[in-house]
Amino acid sequence: MVTPGAMRSAPAPPLPRNARRSFSIAAGLVVLYLVLDVIAQLLPPHYSPVTQAESDLAVGPYGGVMTVNFVVRGLLTFAFLNGLRLTVVGEGGAWARYGRGHAAFAVWGIGAFLLAIFPTDVPSTPLSWHGAIHLVVAILAFIGGALGTYWVATRFGASATFRPAKGWATALAWVTIVLLAVELLGGFALPRVAARAGGLLERLFLGSVLLWLFLVSVYALRTGGSTPSSTGTAPSDA
Repeated sequence: MVTPGAMRSAPAPPLPRNARRSFSIAAGLVVLYLVLDVIAQLLPPHYSPVTQAESDLAVGPYGGVMTVNFVVRGLLTFAFLNGLRLTVVGEGGAWARYGRGHAAFAVWGIGAFLLAIFPTDVPSTPLSWHGAIHLVVAILAFIGGALGTYWVATRFGASATFRPAKGWATALAWVTIVLLAVELLGGFALPRVAARAGGLLERLFLGSVLLWLFLVSVYALRTGGSTPSSTGTAPSDA
């Protein structure tokens, strides 16, 4: 039987091949997301990244770029979750331990797909039904992203692969939570702050979640090696 001390000192097992592929896709899509976001920001109409929400980039003659980017955000999220699941199962761990984090990130990922389907309103126009759906989905997705980083990070202690990353992953998760709290507080309680810096606060929050996903994915890729099988080998209890 594996003792807690042996568990802490056990080296990280090689990543299952499919887990490596999923983490590679997730990390690559984060980079693609940032590239598309910059392109969308540079195309007209030139919405302010400081005062206006990222969703505003999805309306206008080139709004399709940001719409595609919402889909990219959803895909990278589920690629990450798949890599995490395969890694945990490959170690012989219980994927159910990540249930809350998995559910929260699923809300974040599904929310990204819904944001692509229900666009926001053109700035300075009345709120429409699809704009209202977009707003509600964005809030729920943001909460899911922030809680997902925290709930997943707090479970890293039970993983030989991710245990050394628990400290910084949890710290960065707290950064995402604080940034979200500041953004929501600014949007609902401090309208002047939202008017002057709402877009910047939103981008800082989104960037923190994407950075968390990227760093954890890269960490997994650098820590574990590839294996000849796609499922990995569960550790022995002997």
